[in-house]
Amino acid sequence: MEVKDFITRDESTMYYLCGYSADNAILMRFGSEFKFITDARYSTEANELCKKNIALEIIESSDLLGEAKRQITQHNIKNLSFDPMRMCVEEYHSLKDIVSLTPSSNFTQIMRMKKSDEELKILQQAQILNLQAIHAFGEYVSKEGKEKSEKFLWYKIADTLSNYGQYPLSFEPIVGIEGNAAKPHALPSDTTFLQNGDTLLLDCGLKYKRYCADCTRTALFFDDSIIFQKDQDFMVLDESTNKDRLSKHEKQKIYDLVKKAQVTTIENLRSGMSGKEIDSIARDIIEKGGYGKYFTHSTGHGIGLDIHEMPFISRRSETIIEDGMVFSIEPGIYIPQTFGVRIEDLVMVKQGRAVVLG
Repeated sequence: MEVKDFITRDESTMYYLCGYSADNAILMRFGSEFKFITDARYSTEANELCKKNIALEIIESSDLLGEAKRQITQHNIKNLSFDPMRMCVEEYHSLKDIVSLTPSSNFTQIMRMKKSDEELKILQQAQILNLQAIHAFGEYVSKEGKEKSEKFLWYKIADTLSNYGQYPLSFEPIVGIEGNAAKPHALPSDTTFLQNGDTLLLDCGLKYKRYCADCTRTALFFDDSIIFQKDQDFMVLDESTNKDRLSKHEKQKIYDLVKKAQVTTIENLRSGMSGKEIDSIARDIIEKGGYGKYFTHSTGHGIGLDIHEMPFISRRSETIIEDGMVFSIEPGIYIPQTFGVRIEDLVMVKQGRAVVLG
């Protein structure tokens, strides 16, 4: 159901609807009119950068909530929708006595779920730039990465992604070597160093024109070289130097199973399916392969102005997938303290099928 009159502090929604956002602002919509309330630090830029083709009033105030209440009273607004996951209790209690507040969970994400052609072009370019950065990082690791710590490699991929500050990061990168890769959101260690025969999991993304990219590759560092591609050969490992680790045969089995789950899901997802139906494609493959209990997160998430947004591709998601939606497909297997694999691509749904971005 479309939400007509609402109040929000969500910056992504501000940018989506107005072309500008601020970390201290309130956006309200009354019918077809928008009220963008912010303080003196941001009002000049708001006037310069907000869209000119919508009915938008920019209001400068040192008391944002007080001004919002004045606008509600002045325009005789009786009901406003809000996202209960994104409004603090104090604001709710301050507003509820002057206007009827209707909770509408995730309504700001729902309105952004289907991407326009322009948004799809931006997301495509964001992922292209992201993949270029991953390739450049792979070249660096092949030349100088041996015996570098996870924390140093984390710094290096962040630096490579930003391209001298040109691009913000979608999120803090994940760099996991061997057992640390078994933590889906591992923090980088300054005591774990990359050695020949190690597996390195890299999950990273940059922002292009405010839109997020995201990609995960798991690759083998062997013979002082690494290539972040989907085809990985663990059979080159010398088992005599593989003490206290999984055998190369089991590593290959796990990697190939994750790859099969990821590729099969992308090939078989269709518009009209629910998020949980898509999730089950990947999950069934991994469960039938004997590693179901080690697939500990959902298969994917929507992406756009936020790194995690609707639709979610999970066991509980009833969201029906439609053309124009963009989300990740990223199954994984994580053997605690031992070995982890995740493979992730972004897909857009076009003419009923998935098209990989990048």
